[in-house]
Amino acid sequence: MTMQTQKTKLKKFGTFGGVFTPTLLTILGVIMYLRMGWVVGNAGLLGAWIIILVSFLITLCTALSMSAITTNIRIGAGGAYAIISQALGLEVGGSLGIPRYISQGLAVTMYIFGFREGWLGIFPNHDPFLVDIIVFSILICIAYISADLAIKTQYFIMGVIVLSLISIVMAAYHGSMTIPTENAIRWGTFRGSIENGFGGSSFWMVFAVFFPAATGIMAGANMSGELRDPKKSIPLGTLWAIGVSFVIYMVLAFWIARSASEDELVSNYNVIIDKSYFGPLVIAGVLGATFSSALASIVGSSRILFAMGEHKVLPYANFLSGQSANGQPRNAMVVTGIMIFATMLLRDLNAIAPLVTLFFLITYAMINIVVIIEQQLGLISYRPIFKVHKWIPWVGLFSSIMAMFIINPTISLVSLVIVFVVYWFLSKQNLETPFEDVRSGLFVSFAEWAAKHTWGMKKMQQRAWKPNLMVPIRDISGAKGNFQFLRNIAAPKGSIKLLGIAPFSGSESFTTELISLSEAFRNKGVFSSWTVIHTDEFAKGVNYGNQALKGAFFRPNIVFLNLQQHDDFETEIKPVIQESVRLEIGVLLFSAHPTALLGQRNLINVWVSDRRGNWELGWDIGSLDLSTLIAYKLKKNWEARIRLIMVISQADEEENAKKFLNSLVNLARLPETLIEVHLGDFREFTRKAPSADLNIFGMDAEFKHDFIMEMTKKTNSSCLFVKDSGHESILA
Repeated sequence: MTMQTQKTKLKKFGTFGGVFTPTLLTILGVIMYLRMGWVVGNAGLLGAWIIILVSFLITLCTALSMSAITTNIRIGAGGAYAIISQALGLEVGGSLGIPRYISQGLAVTMYIFGFREGWLGIFPNHDPFLVDIIVFSILICIAYISADLAIKTQYFIMGVIVLSLISIVMAAYHGSMTIPTENAIRWGTFRGSIENGFGGSSFWMVFAVFFPAATGIMAGANMSGELRDPKKSIPLGTLWAIGVSFVIYMVLAFWIARSASEDELVSNYNVIIDKSYFGPLVIAGVLGATFSSALASIVGSSRILFAMGEHKVLPYANFLSGQSANGQPRNAMVVTGIMIFATMLLRDLNAIAPLVTLFFLITYAMINIVVIIEQQLGLISYRPIFKVHKWIPWVGLFSSIMAMFIINPTISLVSLVIVFVVYWFLSKQNLETPFEDVRSGLFVSFAEWAAKHTWGMKKMQQRAWKPNLMVPIRDISGAKGNFQFLRNIAAPKGSIKLLGIAPFSGSESFTTELISLSEAFRNKGVFSSWTVIHTDEFAKGVNYGNQALKGAFFRPNIVFLNLQQHDDFETEIKPVIQESVRLEIGVLLFSAHPTALLGQRNLINVWVSDRRGNWELGWDIGSLDLSTLIAYKLKKNWEARIRLIMVISQADEEENAKKFLNSLVNLARLPETLIEVHLGDFREFTRKAPSADLNIFGMDAEFKHDFIMEMTKKTNSSCLFVKDSGHESILA
């Protein structure tokens, strides 16, 4: 069975089942039931509320950063591993993915042990190891059968947890809240716990006990490869789960502070069970919370292992990436089950339990770092649908690091060392990444910073693409007329290289004006340089310039040609286009309307050719890549709108055309883009084309001067004709 067939059979989940439910159930875990009372007893209600606020602030900032990233990339399987790998490369992704996979397996074992303790509280005579084996067997069977069964099981568990919360509400309704509000709202005395003989505690020690409760925000993201719409589901489901669980924790803290004395809170871990209206329901909630957390972790960890297998990060990658007929990562699940069973034999994980929380925090820190890098680089490929303010990832980063060293400074250092050791090992493996990561943009930006002092340029990659224009000039007045148009294409991160074409007997004033024009671009925030080629033949001068720059450190990636009445298309313009195609340089040919010019700069039409027989939206979509990128740049700088127009010749292709354009808008992250599909002859339809300030057309192999004049006249607007270089991608 082929991979494609498997993927079609893989069941996809929505926001509620795939993200909200596992995330909420992981956050509402055993700490809520068995340690919330102790936290309130030590810190007081005010201290407990502050601890809850700080904990959820850390996870909220990371969730917001994660939402920004997931709406900017085509996230594959593996959740946070996939996010970090696609941004910073497989080496960094694997250095976090491997220890996080192992720690998530350890988390499953700890949840099983937690379930066992709750079970033995009801049936103290049962054999502990037998309970562990039975619970493990049930978990692995559910997860092995399918993620769909795991999600359905979690629906049932959510019902149990809701009933346990109703039992608490009923207790409040029937008068459990006997302590006056003014006495309940207080700062704690931090008496400590039974284990240390009530020898005292501290705010940060209590914080360290509570914080793992808030580290469940990746449970839904781990299902990224099996979500119908991860760009929508991960942000929506994660943020709703954080919001709902935050309210529950805050209200629960208030209830228990008014329902139990300080002595009861610090000395009785089962105080919530005792104070509830019907204790067995809360006990069922404890069992359900540990079971659901274990189930979410075992399903999520197997997806991480499967993703690392797909990317050849680990040995025996082909085996690890194997799937069943219904698309389940069965092999990864078997390996995960073996690892969990082996850790169960240790019987005591207290010594390494903090590693679980700390690897989560390192992952959170890296996700925030990814967003910081993307925001600072300012690449055009960073166009998240879900935008976050610049301070959010910084708060998430520093708070994650702070929480690590508050919880356990020693093990935090050990965790970081493990990550760096794994990174060093993977960096030696020469991993072949199946996608381009943001490192290209990062390295290019550093190189560009230095190169701008020497005015050099270099060919760039798709993720790091910026419009670096080569503008041939022999008429300074014409170039000045296009000053704002050129600036709006290049700003803010692009560049403009002015190539003066002048005869050997040219005046010095031409060079002086060229220098002045270049300086004007720099004063307007666009890096610009200039040079002059002395020749009597315009086409040869431009082509020589492009050929010479072929080996430059940085080089222009677009030639901008301003078609004027005195230009000879066949001898001056067409040879430049042909040579640019050979040199893999994009071409923009601008034909200004004599009266309309660029109008009000409110609307841009991008004409998409009829793709009959080839409706697949791949990575290379020809000149449409460069056309749409230029339209997007102008949209941003003009504060305009884009309209995609396709004229088809067959009525039965209308649905395919609309689907193609909608997919393009979605995958290219082009919000508020208009779409129109029309039936008829393209050249006839342009007579009644929707009005726009600029019309953008692609160049085909038969591109002729008559077509330029015809389109400019029929659309009654300025037109831009585009030929891509093959190195642009609006989908990057």
